Amino acid sequence: MTSAVRLAQQGYFWVGVTYQESEGQTLVDGTQLFVDFQVPEEQTQAYPVVLIHGGGGQGLDWMSTPDGRPGWRTLLLQRGFSVYTLDRPGQGRSPVRPAITGPSPMPSSVETLGVMFAGANNPEHTQWPGTGLADDPALAQLLASQGPMPDLAHDHELMRRRGAELLDRIGPAIIITNSAGGPAGWLMADERPDLVRAIVALEPLGPSGPFPLPWGLAACRMNYDPAPLAAAIDLINVQATDSEPPMRLQAAPPRRLPGLTDTPIAIVTGEQSLAGPMDAGTVAFLRQAGCENVDHLQLGDLGIHGNGHLMMLERNNDQVLDAVIAWVSEHVVLTP
Repeated sequence: MTSAVRLAQQGYFWVGVTYQESEGQTLVDGTQLFVDFQVPEEQTQAYPVVLIHGGGGQGLDWMSTPDGRPGWRTLLLQRGFSVYTLDRPGQGRSPVRPAITGPSPMPSSVETLGVMFAGANNPEHTQWPGTGLADDPALAQLLASQGPMPDLAHDHELMRRRGAELLDRIGPAIIITNSAGGPAGWLMADERPDLVRAIVALEPLGPSGPFPLPWGLAACRMNYDPAPLAAAIDLINVQATDSEPPMRLQAAPPRRLPGLTDTPIAIVTGEQSLAGPMDAGTVAFLRQAGCENVDHLQLGDLGIHGNGHLMMLERNNDQVLDAVIAWVSEHVVLTP
């Protein structure tokens, strides 16, 4: 496959520019969503892909890898997809507003991200393009891009609104999310089920993960059937087997998520990632909520070895993307 891509169009825009009054001035209130887009000259796929970054990251996580190779945005363009790349409100090119992100936590460090994402001290995590230590140029590039982790309730409510506005503008799309950006995909499908053709979630933040999600898949309201009486759903710890950690699932009887039940969903887990138990819990939660068209793509089982949490940035990111597109092609009619 050639590395060159001829573009028919590219540009950017902000979704949801709204105002607030302050000291007699009318100001943009900081809840806008930045979107850049590229359309290949040879657009062979029927639906665009929307790329949603994780945690303290930004849209550039999809543009190239920390060691300078093409990222998923370019690889998707080469495969004939139009691509919309987001910076969630308060992150990247969506300017930071403390009212959105909340107080800034301790910034990411070599010691945290090196172990969690870059394979430090794990010789089986072979796909990160570096050592994961302080002398790792790829890790330095990753750390340089990191911003504050936003307040989840604010972030999720904004992505529900702004994500729906984006879909209203661009039409039906395939959504690919990563990590703490995962809830945005569920919220967009929940709000605009007819405009989401499939969701691929790379190790999404889930109900069995490290942060509380009072609505199961998100920290803000989701449309359950029947609607819960309280301001959240009833979640309990469920022990699957003696050898596995508990999952956070709905108490019986479980409520359905009608906005997601017909959406093809893939949860993708790296072989050497710490997110395996969380992802298993997310798959179980989705199925419990009536989402029958859910697959758990465990890369090791697909013969793709050595990946961690940031698989779209690793040495074999093209191989991982090919597995994702193969799954999408089985569930979505991609030809125009």
